[in-house]
Amino acid sequence: MKRGSPRAQKAVAGLAIVSVVAAGLLTRRLARRVLAPSGPAGRELARPELAAPAHGSLRRSRGLAAVRLAVRGGMRYAGSAPRLFAAAGENRERLRNDLALQTAEDIATTLGAMKGVLMKIGQMASYVDDGLSPAVRRTLSRLQDSVPPMSPELASAVVREELGVPPERAFARWDPEPIAAASIGQVHRAITHDGRAVAVKVQYPGIAETISADLDNVALLRRMLKITAPHQDVEALIAELRERVLEELDYRQEAANQRSMAAYYDGHPTICVPKIIDEYSTRRVVTSELSVGARFSELAGWSQAERDLAAETIYRFVFRSLYEVHAFNGDPHPGNYLFHGGGRVTFLDFGLVKHFTGAELQPLVHMVRDLCVENDPEAFRRSMEAAGFLAPNAPLSTDTIVDHMAVFYDTVRRPGPLTMTEDYASAVVRRFFDLRSPVAAYASIPRSYVILQRINLGLFALLGQLHATADWRAIAEEIWPFVQAPPSTPMGHAEAAWLASRRGVTRSLA
Repeated sequence: MKRGSPRAQKAVAGLAIVSVVAAGLLTRRLARRVLAPSGPAGRELARPELAAPAHGSLRRSRGLAAVRLAVRGGMRYAGSAPRLFAAAGENRERLRNDLALQTAEDIATTLGAMKGVLMKIGQMASYVDDGLSPAVRRTLSRLQDSVPPMSPELASAVVREELGVPPERAFARWDPEPIAAASIGQVHRAITHDGRAVAVKVQYPGIAETISADLDNVALLRRMLKITAPHQDVEALIAELRERVLEELDYRQEAANQRSMAAYYDGHPTICVPKIIDEYSTRRVVTSELSVGARFSELAGWSQAERDLAAETIYRFVFRSLYEVHAFNGDPHPGNYLFHGGGRVTFLDFGLVKHFTGAELQPLVHMVRDLCVENDPEAFRRSMEAAGFLAPNAPLSTDTIVDHMAVFYDTVRRPGPLTMTEDYASAVVRRFFDLRSPVAAYASIPRSYVILQRINLGLFALLGQLHATADWRAIAEEIWPFVQAPPSTPMGHAEAAWLASRRGVTRSLA
């Protein structure tokens, strides 16, 4: 980061906010709480397998752990304020970076141990905030695919309960050490008795109760949403988030989502979705073909040409899934991809998938067509009103509305090569939460589209990290059901041949 730059200040402030939000989501009436001691005893409270069985007790214990995280962060920054004030130039910059790194380490350690909803906050922080230094981002990126796992004994117990026999008998070979650990479960390698290499995701024991306790802490969440989104239907937002997150806890639903995606993308030249192994999949265990490849952190060291190809595949996957499969994988974070070169990407984790009806997708189709293809601002405004994104007859000029919303469409409003940047991703996020805009008082997010906003908050941030360049408008026109343009890239030609080879493939929204 540049000397004295606002980016350094944003990095420090952003990490402090993550700590505060983490506490806020899981606690209420903080002033009346007595903080429990920090250290190992406190961290034990956060482990789902050791959580107290009482729902209220579990909620309080996680809340206390989150409060300690926020307090430690606040004290760290408050205690360093005199030194920051006195320092100048490079010394001040170094102090800021040191503070950010210490806070990131604390967040990664604490939220990684806590798992669940809080860990998801940390995952998003690791790739959304464009002010993070490389060292801080690397620290937080541990939350994407490498966090403290549960013990081999606990993982074995879950497999035994779900499959009826211990993993050493259920599989010909079982690796007790996980290859990945995330917010809800961890993944083990295994070999089936018929010789197939598989990835077995095992849900953390007690995580369902943990997340339920997190979601039940809605009093303060409701107040926070009313502050950050005062004109939203807060109850509808909470209900939609609850429904989607609780769905993620049932691996049978995840298996169904992944099975559908794997069937649709079977044989695709660059998109791979591992097939589900049904006989080894239950409510808390889901087994699929084993995939290996480079992680997102490794992709960052590849050539820009390779990063561009990977980004094109991710972009095609997200929007083709939306328009063709009527589904959106609502967890687009870097830990859910494996990269193989030449644009080939394996997509993992289909727990948080939103399925849309044709009627729910039609307003999105009309909005992008009206603004980007027909260039008809008045029709775009009417489509926003019909979809519920904008209050009818708002006392605003159409130019004001388009100016506010255009940032979400900037990548596809005009043809030609365009580079995704972290600044653009940050601008999208800022506009999403911009309460100062006159449009904010009349804009809202209908319940059906809450999860879809992760395109704005997650996908663009991820592509911005890659600094990916493409003619996004041309690629979008290949996918948009109201255009169906010819291929615009070599990948597009390969994809078109794949589509043509598949009998019964229809464009559902044509």
